[in-house]
Amino acid sequence: MRCSLLLSVILFARLAVANPITARQSRITLPFAKKINTTGLPYAIKQDEARIQAFKRGAHPVAVTKDAAPTVNVPATNEIMSYVTTVGVGTPPTSYDLIVDTGSSFTWVGGNTDNPYVVTSSSVDTGLEFWLIYGSGIAFTEMYHDTVTIGSIGLTSQGVGGSVAAAGFNNMDGILGLGPTDLTDYTLNGVASDFPTVVDTAWSEGLIPAHAVSLSFEPTDSAPVTNGEITFGSVDSSKYQGIVTFAALTTTSPASEYWGIDQSISYDGEPILSTTAGIVDSGTTLIYIATDAYDRYQAATGATLDQTTGLLTITEDQYNNLADLLFEINGAAFTLTPNAQIWPRALNSAINGDTGSIYLVVCDIGTPTGSGLDFINGQPFLERFYTIFDTGYPSVGIGYTSLTYANIN
Repeated sequence: MRCSLLLSVILFARLAVANPITARQSRITLPFAKKINTTGLPYAIKQDEARIQAFKRGAHPVAVTKDAAPTVNVPATNEIMSYVTTVGVGTPPTSYDLIVDTGSSFTWVGGNTDNPYVVTSSSVDTGLEFWLIYGSGIAFTEMYHDTVTIGSIGLTSQGVGGSVAAAGFNNMDGILGLGPTDLTDYTLNGVASDFPTVVDTAWSEGLIPAHAVSLSFEPTDSAPVTNGEITFGSVDSSKYQGIVTFAALTTTSPASEYWGIDQSISYDGEPILSTTAGIVDSGTTLIYIATDAYDRYQAATGATLDQTTGLLTITEDQYNNLADLLFEINGAAFTLTPNAQIWPRALNSAINGDTGSIYLVVCDIGTPTGSGLDFINGQPFLERFYTIFDTGYPSVGIGYTSLTYANIN
């Protein structure tokens, strides 16, 4: 079976020489890690597939009642299947390793029963409980206002979930939700409301200079390795090269509910995906494109489907002839080189793959072009380009990095 998916007014949108983010004070940068899923890539693909089905459904949290600003660069660890960073919750803080997720907006902890949410002097029970449905997993959380420590700053009265039960997260502690605020919308007793995200709270409390968050991911041929950073409130100019292109958020649903943009894709100069809507998502392990585009990509590369990994595979000769995959976003071209299109060969064992095989990271989204969510630029894309998620000027910014053309894989 192939890796198909079973699964404010816009104020700024142009090719920019200068970033639209306006400074108020210093940014916060958080390093992080990429998490390897020891169950292998087929499980990760199933998570991706289920996750994208949830995207297409526009899944949102379901609320029930109990009765019913200096710069801080926070590290993150690259552990192959997902990126993870450490966040403190409570007073004194308990540390949790959270998945860095731009495809959801709630922050919750306690998914690992060995590291539950700890009620402390700063914990205030909201009286709400939520089912958080991700497609790849589900968590039942009791919602609190609490102190959340990210790097050197403390967010006061941040909405955070303490997990009562969770499944599908491979024993991770929870999720750091960096998606748009509207993803936290819920309705209780006929009244619509939402919880501010951690970025919203940092901005409203004057702790970051701009209402934005930036990600620096890096490809790796070993794991785990702490080689990533999250920058809150600004951009880190040392992480990208040249200019950053900003794309307005798409108006096409359901992509518009997330960090959605419009783009087209070509392979070796030939169009395979016309301009259409999709999303940029740090929580998706691979890259997904509409079925018709996937079929054109497979035919152009000569790849065959590997039944064990669920990925397309190519020979060494086919790899030597592999062409660039070009993403056109707001008039700018972003090149995914042949090396960037393949799974890191030194890590084939992590996906139950053969040592000498070459696997492609482009998968089938499971629906044809025009479905409203026709691509997901997941981790392999973010590992080659610096990415800015700007709420203040609703847009996604993308820039080249020193590793865009690296032959790491």
